[in-house]
Amino acid sequence: MKLDILIFEDEQLTAERMVQLLGKLDYDLTVLDVLSSVKQGVKWFKSGNTSDLILMDIHLSDGSCFELFDKVKIDAPVIFTTAYDEYAIKAFKVNSIDYILKPIDFKELSVAFEKFLKYRKEILPGQSQFFQSLYQQISLEGKYKHRFLVKIGDQLKRIETKNIAYFIYEDGLVWVQINAKNKLPMDYSLEQLETMLDPKSFFRINRKMVVNVNAVEKIHTYFNSRLKLKLMPDPGEDVIVSRERVSEFKAWLE
Repeated sequence: MKLDILIFEDEQLTAERMVQLLGKLDYDLTVLDVLSSVKQGVKWFKSGNTSDLILMDIHLSDGSCFELFDKVKIDAPVIFTTAYDEYAIKAFKVNSIDYILKPIDFKELSVAFEKFLKYRKEILPGQSQFFQSLYQQISLEGKYKHRFLVKIGDQLKRIETKNIAYFIYEDGLVWVQINAKNKLPMDYSLEQLETMLDPKSFFRINRKMVVNVNAVEKIHTYFNSRLKLKLMPDPGEDVIVSRERVSEFKAWLE
C-alpha cells in the first residue's frame, strides 16, 4: 500500500527527524512536502493537492494549525505532534488517529500509523464529517493556557498551569498561588483568567477566587446555603463558595 504523507513542522531539525523515522516504517511512504506555516498550508491545499495522511505540529511559524482548518477544507486524517503535557490530551488519546508528544519516538509513530490504517479501513468515504468533529474537539483542548509567564522584578518566571493551586484577588491585584511559599502577582484579571483556564480543572467559586480542583482538600456545609472549602495550601482565610455558585460547583466536582 502506497501512502502520500504531508508534514507540517516549523522546526527544521524536528522535520528532518520525522522524515528519517518515516523512512524506517515498514510502509511504502512518500513525503509530498514539509510545510512550516498556516500560509503555506492554505496555498498547498488551494492548489488542489491532496494526501493520504497529515503529520501536523500544533504551533506553526505564523500561528496555530487550527487556523488552517478554518481557511481550507481538509479531508485527510491527521496525526498531531505537540510539546504539550500529556494531561492536556488524555481525552483525545482515546479517539481517532493519534497525538504524538515531542520529541518524536519511533515506537509511538509506528503505533500511530497502525491506528491510522485501522481507521482507514473502517471509516467510510463520508469520513470528512467524522474528522471535522475530531478537529473541533482537539481545538478546544488547544485553546486553554498550559503555562503563564509571571514578572518578578526584572525577571520572568514560567509557571505550569497544572501546578497552580488557585488565583486570588487581594489588595487590588490577582495573585497566583503555587505552593505554601510561592505567591506571585499576575497581569490578568479573574475574568480574563476564566477564559484562559480549562473549566474541567478550574472553577471560580466567588468574586475573589478561582481554584484548581486538585487544591480542594475538604468541603464543609456553611450557613446561608454556602460551602466552606479547605484548600491546600491554606490561604489563611475562610474560603467560601458563594450561594449562587454552589450548584454549579457541585456539578463541576462530579
